[in-house]
Amino acid sequence: MKNKTSVNYFVLLGISNNPYAQVFLFLVFLVIYLQTLLGNVMIMLAIRNEPHLQTPMYFFLFHLSFLDLCYSSVTVPNMLQNILTGKKTISLPGCITQMSFILLMGCTEAFMLSAMAYDRYVAVCTPLHYVRIMEKRLCGQLVGGTWLISALFSFVNTVPVLFLHFCGTNKINGLSCELPSLLALSCMETMVSQMVFLISFLLLAFLSFSITLVSYIYIICTILKIQSTAGRLKAFSTCSSHITVVVLYYVTGLFRYFRPGSVSLVALDRLFSIQYSVLTPMLNPIIYSLKNREVKRALRKILGKMKGKHVP
Repeated sequence: MKNKTSVNYFVLLGISNNPYAQVFLFLVFLVIYLQTLLGNVMIMLAIRNEPHLQTPMYFFLFHLSFLDLCYSSVTVPNMLQNILTGKKTISLPGCITQMSFILLMGCTEAFMLSAMAYDRYVAVCTPLHYVRIMEKRLCGQLVGGTWLISALFSFVNTVPVLFLHFCGTNKINGLSCELPSLLALSCMETMVSQMVFLISFLLLAFLSFSITLVSYIYIICTILKIQSTAGRLKAFSTCSSHITVVVLYYVTGLFRYFRPGSVSLVALDRLFSIQYSVLTPMLNPIIYSLKNREVKRALRKILGKMKGKHVP
């Protein structure tokens, strides 16, 4: 192993090497990133400035928007720089750091969605006790616990990677540094890293997904008991945005990180990686603003103030 050349940087192959495609991709990802920044900042401003949005549901939505800003900023700016300069390189420390933040943001998003699912469960299934149960202190503990668990998950999966040796090929078939890609390039035995990731991933995925799944089982059962069609539709509408976001996130994320290693689907890996780390942060504020009347009303007020008009 000592005779092999050590790798101190990686090449992110991206989607295409065609120079015309590079220009197109740069413009597409730039628009997506700007839309992500604008959409999530607008959601945060709307929630922060509107008194009637100071409820637990919007408290979690505020933190989800902040998280999406961070998630997108971990990968997209570096991606844009690489496309613009044509170098497509990232240092080894930079790659591991990016991987660590991707793990942190990805896990935090999963648990944030679980906290939001629990909030919807309390609102639909025990509405008379909603204010008492979902008090400000509990909401803060849920958000803080989400970041703490995710930081631990990122830490225990990053430490083993620090002791790996990389040599030979340094090309990553993707747009960012993710744990499966780094493990595949190591010229050392990665069994420890794989086992740590497998165990921690299964535990946290089972926990977060179980909370979401059980919450929605109770929600659906409660909705089906409502006699009027209008009542059922109203109850379901409070959860539809969240369900859409959960499905988009879990389907793509689970495929990328938990498919058999023997299955080589580079194109799908890239597509799903773009979906949950680039497109989902952009789509979340769009989904919530389109399906939520109160958010749309608050956004119109902000836009009206920017234009110097009062929007009722």
